[in-house]
Amino acid sequence: MQKEKLLEYWKREETRVFQGWDFSSIRNHMTEGELPWNYHALAKQLILPDSKILDMGTGGGEFLLSLNPYAGNTFATESYLPNFNYSQKKLNESGINLSYIEEDKPFPYSDNFFDVILNRHESYDVNELKRVLKTGGIFVSQQVGGKNNLDFSIWLLGKDPGITDHSFNLSREVEKFESAGFTIIAKDEFFPVTSFTDVGAFVYFAKIIEWEFPGFTVNSYKDKLFELQKKILKNGYFELVEHRFMIKAMKD
Repeated sequence: MQKEKLLEYWKREETRVFQGWDFSSIRNHMTEGELPWNYHALAKQLILPDSKILDMGTGGGEFLLSLNPYAGNTFATESYLPNFNYSQKKLNESGINLSYIEEDKPFPYSDNFFDVILNRHESYDVNELKRVLKTGGIFVSQQVGGKNNLDFSIWLLGKDPGITDHSFNLSREVEKFESAGFTIIAKDEFFPVTSFTDVGAFVYFAKIIEWEFPGFTVNSYKDKLFELQKKILKNGYFELVEHRFMIKAMKD
């Protein structure tokens, strides 16, 4: 494919609309390394008929709905307004109460309200979690660690993005929870490899994960994108190293 056509294709991917938190449109060109835990299974086993459940940062609601939660006892928050607007109708139709909440603001819920809080890649305040969880309540979360895609970001941008907290990791967060009066039930940390077989798919990905690739545009980094294209032609793919950790904690 000629360079001009590649640039045209990459620019189309750069402007393509993203809704919810659904990467299915690039799954054929993006392979994520498996984690040593299964977050879906961890969450699913906590979905009980009489338990009040909160899903923090529900995105488009796709993950929460995949758990088949019980209507009336399930609540969700979302801090990104386009996602809130996108998911509100379908979640409400499923009997799920969705609240818009600005990031890191207090929950609009009373003390000791929830039996379970789920959190997949959303920020949190440990003290606020403790406030709204019942005694014996469970918080389970999968987080994106502070070193996620860091080496690749530095290579692409030519500098440290300087936005994410690189010290955000399992050991630091475990210490926070224990200090706040939680018992850690399970924990793990892993650095999975994600591979791309198409530069356009990466462009789409990079524009969504803008906090890891601030200022990224096809025009500004086209030379680097052509280097990635060469890697694909030679090896069939290029790789990024991600950072994930999991915590399951109980309020004492």
